[in-house]
Amino acid sequence: MALFDLPLDELREYRGASAEPEDFDAFWSKTLREAREYDLDARFEPVDSGLSTVRVYDVTFAGFGGHPVKGWLLLPAGAGEPLPLMVEFIGYGGGRGLPLEHLLWASTGRAHFVMDTRGQGSAWGGGGATADPVGGMPAYPGFMTRGVDAPENYYYRRVFTDAVRAVEAARSHPLVDATRTVVTGASQGGGISLAVGALVPDLVAVAPDVPFLCDFPRATTLTDRPPYREIGLYLKTHRGRTEDVLRTLSYFDGVHFAARGRAPALFSTALEDQTCPPSTVFAAFNAWAHEEKAIEVYDFNDHEGGGPFHADAKVRWLRSYV
Repeated sequence: MALFDLPLDELREYRGASAEPEDFDAFWSKTLREAREYDLDARFEPVDSGLSTVRVYDVTFAGFGGHPVKGWLLLPAGAGEPLPLMVEFIGYGGGRGLPLEHLLWASTGRAHFVMDTRGQGSAWGGGGATADPVGGMPAYPGFMTRGVDAPENYYYRRVFTDAVRAVEAARSHPLVDATRTVVTGASQGGGISLAVGALVPDLVAVAPDVPFLCDFPRATTLTDRPPYREIGLYLKTHRGRTEDVLRTLSYFDGVHFAARGRAPALFSTALEDQTCPPSTVFAAFNAWAHEEKAIEVYDFNDHEGGGPFHADAKVRWLRSYV
């Protein structure tokens, strides 16, 4: 696919089309306050992974509604004092997989926490282990329209709350230095990172790669690829509900979270990315509130973005922060 979105000079100015709800902050304050009424109950069970360079823990903690959420914590094998923490969120349809899929960050001498995404983990990788016990209104197959009838019911309210609690759980381990926490992720994981970057006040850096869940009004009309296309297919059947659906989605839009970004950030985007179009990524990047921010642009790539080249860029960039 050749370039299909705005020219790069226009992308660098684009601000997005989503209207921010007046009660955005109140909605998320109430959501997290209710989540914290449940004991975090973070448990770290050692796992014999067969890996000699890392120690692996099977983690369970209480997420949204007190529901059990799984994760992995990987530590360099010789760790004896608290380490900087990388918290990673997974792309759409994937789960925490197997420990051997996550060796990069522990190899840099950091603690690495990988959050399982509730209800996902059946599309690629090594699978997931966290159920989503909450039902919702009839939805098109996938996750984008689950509970889209109201912000209180929407699927990503649960996921973003899980993600905040994941940071809290990971920070509770004695070999983690909570004051040096970074969040990262690609695609859906990048979108979750944007939310956490706004909702957790004391991160040292945020690194969203080709982030999903940004600028819904543009994304849902610009690309016909899934997952955004799930929303269009839902509205194809539920005629006349566009305004209500976009109102729900506005509470979960990465552009509005970015406007509350509290840490230095490194974004990435690809100019041929039809899954997360570059204009939607730039809308979040341009809104990012912290003055220390950069974006890596991969001219001729699709949703794979920078791949290993961007992983290398992140490793180098993070040396300045952790």
